[in-house]
Amino acid sequence: MNILKKLKPFDYCIIVIIIFALIVGFLTFKGKRATSSNQIEASVNIELEVYLRGVTTTDSEPLFKTGDETFITIRNVPYTKLKIKEVKYDKKKALVPSINPKKPYIVVNDETVPNQYDYLVKVTDSAKITKDGDAVVGGNKVKIGIPITLEGAKYKLNGVISNVSINSEQLNNIHEDLDKHTQLNQDVH
Repeated sequence: MNILKKLKPFDYCIIVIIIFALIVGFLTFKGKRATSSNQIEASVNIELEVYLRGVTTTDSEPLFKTGDETFITIRNVPYTKLKIKEVKYDKKKALVPSINPKKPYIVVNDETVPNQYDYLVKVTDSAKITKDGDAVVGGNKVKIGIPITLEGAKYKLNGVISNVSINSEQLNNIHEDLDKHTQLNQDVH
């Protein structure tokens, strides 16, 4: 009782905060409270399409080849090597006026920049899907427009994600898994 008389109101606040933190920690440990790791619902294979505009190269061979691996960096955070599934590339194009009134312009190779190419590189990876349907790769949500760097032995190029696709069969399985997981965690507040 002597100790209680010496305590000030600030000391009582600290004791209450400590007790509250212990209760929250215990509930989290027992699974009665949701944490950020519980937000991840399923793992799926995804395909990221990376658009690289205006790549200048004088090499006669294409920089990317199907089946090769490329190291990726997402939002300036190094991630890992991913397998290249598909590569499309074309010379830089220009619009030229046409005499034909039905087609007021035509698209031709831009001869002012003969060594510039636009690439579309598709890479595959496994991703975690969150409750709101976002794909998470290497701790980053991947969406269209996010900057990404592809790096290999002969190149280091910056581009943007132009498409994120999930296999539709896997997507159906995700929804079934989400339903099971949601029913399992109905007691989470």
